Amino acid sequence: MFEKVRAILSADEIKIRMPLDIAMKKLKEERDALVKDIIAGRDKRTLFIIGPCSADNEDAVCDYASRLARVADKVKDKLILMPRIYTNKPRTRGEGYKGMLHSPDPRKGTDIQAGIMAIRNMHLRVISESGLTGADEMLYPDNFAYLDDVLSYVAVGARSVENQQHRLVASGIDVPVGLKNSMNGSLTVLANSIYAAQLPNEFKYGNNQVRTNGNEYAHAILRGSVDIFGNNLSNYHFEDIIKFYNIYGEQGLKNPAIVIDTNHSNSGKNPFEQRRIVREVMSNMRADKRIASLVKGFMVESYIADGNQDANGGVYGKSITDACIGWEKTESLIYEVADNL
Repeated sequence: MFEKVRAILSADEIKIRMPLDIAMKKLKEERDALVKDIIAGRDKRTLFIIGPCSADNEDAVCDYASRLARVADKVKDKLILMPRIYTNKPRTRGEGYKGMLHSPDPRKGTDIQAGIMAIRNMHLRVISESGLTGADEMLYPDNFAYLDDVLSYVAVGARSVENQQHRLVASGIDVPVGLKNSMNGSLTVLANSIYAAQLPNEFKYGNNQVRTNGNEYAHAILRGSVDIFGNNLSNYHFEDIIKFYNIYGEQGLKNPAIVIDTNHSNSGKNPFEQRRIVREVMSNMRADKRIASLVKGFMVESYIADGNQDANGGVYGKSITDACIGWEKTESLIYEVADNL
C-alpha cells in the first residue's frame, strides 16, 4: 500500500517558478551544439565530464564549477570541460544517501519537493556563475523533465541501461546521452541500448502518449564491470575499445563514440587510479587511429577535497559518497591531458 505524503509540483510549474533567462538559453544552445559536434566527430576536441560522485552541497558544487570554468578557458583549444552535477545517487542495496533530489540536506529526512527545487536552483547557479552547462544522470526517467532545459549531457547508469523506460526516454532527449555498460559488463546489452535509444519510439511518458525521433547522439560509456564474485573488471584497455569499435561497425550505429569512465569498476573504486587510466587510453589513442576516432571523452570523479567522508563529516567539498580526487590533482590532470592531445 502506498501512503501519500504530499503532492509534488509538475515540471512545468517548477520551470515557471525557476526559469532560464535569455542569456542562459543561448549559452545552453551553444554548449549543446558543441557536445553534439564532439560526439559526431565534427569537432576534434575531447570532452571531459568531471565533478563529484554526488552533488551534495550547492555552494561547494558551484565553487567547483567556477574553478573549472577558469581552467576551461585555458584549455579550450583541446578540451571541452563539462561539470558533472549528479543529483541522484543509485544504491545497490536501496539504503543510504540517494542524492540531493531526495535529501537537499543529507542530515535531514526525505523532502522530494524541496529536493527538486534545490537541484534546479543549483544547476541554474552553475550556469549563471560559471558559464558552463552540466551533465547529470537520468536515474529516474519521470524526473528528467525537471532538468531537461538545463542539461547539455545526460548519462544512463549501469543499473538502468537495460530498463525499457530509460531507453525510450533517451530516444527523445535533445542532447547527447551516454549509456554505460551494464554491471555484468555485457557489450551486447550496451549496443542494444544504444540502438534502442537511436530509434524513433512512441510510448507513455508522464500523463501523455509521446513520440520521439530517436537520439542519434546516444553513445557508449565504458565503466568496467563486476563479476559474480564481486570483483571489479576494467574495460578501458586497447582490446576492449577495439572490440566495441567492431560492434559499432557491425551494427551500423550512428555517430560511433565512447566516453571512458575512469572510476567505478575501471579503477576498482580507487579514484587515485584515474590519472593512470587516462594516460593509458591516451597512449592507445596515439597508437591506433581506430581508438583515436572512437574515444570522444573521459568521465572523472573529482571534487574540492581528496577522498570521501560520511554525511556528518563537515569537510567542505569532500564527497559523502564515493571517493574523488581533490582540486589540485584535478587541475594538474586537466592540464596534462590538454598538453598531450
